Amino acid sequence: MIIGDGMGPQQVGLLLAYARQAPHSIIKDRITAFDRLMQNGQLSISLTHAADSLVTDSAASATQLATGHFARPEMVGIDQHGNAQENIISKAKRLGKSTGLVSDTRITHATPAAFAAHQAHRNMESKIAEDLLQAEPDVMLSAGLSYWLPESVNHTVYQQPFKGLGKNLKSKRQDQKDLLSAAKNKGYTLAFNKQQLLQAQGKTLGLFANTRMVNGISEAQQQNNPLRQQPTLQEMTQQALSILEKNDQGFFLMIEAGQIDWAGHQNDTGLLLHEMLRINATLNTLLDWIKGREDTLLIVTADHETGGFGFSYSADKPEKPMHLLGDSFADKHLFQPQFNFGNVDILDRLHQQKLSYKDLFTKFDSLPKQHQTAKELVNIINSHTEFPITEQQAKTILSAEENPLYTQGHKALSSKIVPKMPVNGAFFPYQADNRANLLAQAVATQQQAVWSTGTHTSTPVYAFIQGPEPALQPFKKILHHTDLGNLAIQALKP
Repeated sequence: MIIGDGMGPQQVGLLLAYARQAPHSIIKDRITAFDRLMQNGQLSISLTHAADSLVTDSAASATQLATGHFARPEMVGIDQHGNAQENIISKAKRLGKSTGLVSDTRITHATPAAFAAHQAHRNMESKIAEDLLQAEPDVMLSAGLSYWLPESVNHTVYQQPFKGLGKNLKSKRQDQKDLLSAAKNKGYTLAFNKQQLLQAQGKTLGLFANTRMVNGISEAQQQNNPLRQQPTLQEMTQQALSILEKNDQGFFLMIEAGQIDWAGHQNDTGLLLHEMLRINATLNTLLDWIKGREDTLLIVTADHETGGFGFSYSADKPEKPMHLLGDSFADKHLFQPQFNFGNVDILDRLHQQKLSYKDLFTKFDSLPKQHQTAKELVNIINSHTEFPITEQQAKTILSAEENPLYTQGHKALSSKIVPKMPVNGAFFPYQADNRANLLAQAVATQQQAVWSTGTHTSTPVYAFIQGPEPALQPFKKILHHTDLGNLAIQALKP
């Protein structure tokens, strides 16, 4: 099961537009993995809503996919009534199959957590790490090292018993539990970099960063660096397959391309394109592996759509009139649309983005306070993206106000001064990052790209299914993610 977190039809459409229409697309044959999925599989759609809700979050949606039971927002592995439910990993293990979780976010994040943990809230990541260890999937590959280290690493010299663990270690635990040692005692090979991962042969826990893996832009830039330490999502997938396929009873593997969602939350169109290219490469690896097999079911879906993304035509700079040779224009009548429908060169320019919006503002915030000016923000953005902003737009992006949604103690809403959102501020609740959303609004006209929200939408998502024909039949209907989860569970054969 491959989950593109935040990957609605609009996000798939961005990849397809880039593959087919970008003048200099890096997809040379113009064929995406989604094209390949359709050649030998089928397409369904699935509703994603959580129990008694119009919209879902990743925790509830992944729980519904993992257990087949309705869940409420922000729950992990628990049904709508508050009861822990058996997940597909547990059932697969009971049937003698190997199991694995791979994510380019972190292993304790909502989506992978829902497949092996049972906690009342997705933020209980220290407890989730313990649940993951107790569930004991054969392969766990992602980031999230901070939740596996004892709290003492923050104020003492940690005696590093593990080769390759690296420096700059941080713990987010509030106890002295050393889950790495516990994992070692359970027979896990520990991997902390690409080289160690590629050498792993059996039961493997790979943790490649404290809290998050690099984004799609950074991964693409570093991919050919021989000194690169962090594996790509594609490499993690390849190694997971090579380990799990050794079990002649089969396996269940969940792979999450999780940073599609993060790009959507920040309305970062250039980063979104790179994240879609990342899942495309990973899916191609899976399709190469599955080719010719009659014993494997492949499900590719999303937990929800993020951002309400889309290209749109606008009233800005309508297209210039042009001569056409067709009979309808033989009287020298010029072809001239009334609006700007978007030049395909935009797709190449999106791909040329050098830093994510988050990294752009991290760079800005690292400047001395006296240099954190609108002019300096213009310099940073205009030197790292192909869609320049003006100094006046920079001032708007940097404008602040008293928080109209201030909630004391709230994880996202507790700042008293926040970026000023001109409209629909309640739908941009991750206020610390709202300058990115404001930047998206500033360049929207240039990109022909519109975003409706900084959160999730209720848009039904695709479910691409590939496998033996009899296994496809139950999926030929409009689904809900509880249906998709139950069908996946039922597909497991002893």
